[in-house]
Amino acid sequence: MTLGIVTRLARRLAFLAAALVAATTPAFAEVSTEPQLKAAYLINFLKYVEWPETGTTITLCLFGRNSLGPYLAAHEGRQIGGRELRIRKVSSVEQLADCQELFIPDTEATHFAAIMRWVDKQPILTVSDAAMFLREGGTIALVRSDGGLRFDVNAEALDHAGLRASPLMIRLARQVTGAPR
Repeated sequence: MTLGIVTRLARRLAFLAAALVAATTPAFAEVSTEPQLKAAYLINFLKYVEWPETGTTITLCLFGRNSLGPYLAAHEGRQIGGRELRIRKVSSVEQLADCQELFIPDTEATHFAAIMRWVDKQPILTVSDAAMFLREGGTIALVRSDGGLRFDVNAEALDHAGLRASPLMIRLARQVTGAPR
């Protein structure tokens, strides 16, 4: 690797660490609302996960009834890893074709099993704010912990989807389940 690439990678990893650590500190939590923190996590996950296919866009899909759309709207059209971010609402398997990240709120827990069948072996990062989401085969669960918002990772689900997360992101997770990479 060239020095420039190493420097850019080091800066990005430092930013992720700062953003994810800040989101878990009580001072940051007092300033931001929980939906704002969830939206920030969803955007940061897109920056630190590698998908097997690359295109000109990266799509964050929001399943069913959820309240994060307004907090993510400001990010629509921005560049993430050289790709334009698109955000859209989905409610069926037919709409998942170009999703790289899929957020399923805890209010949709009754649909977890069906959604996990829909995305089986597809390169889709599945995220929810339901603590039991990882047991359902989800990739990342946003969880309340120590007065803040943290995340747990299902390494086996990541591997099953053909995704690779940054080692720093994995280290910052509160808990990692499944086979280590």
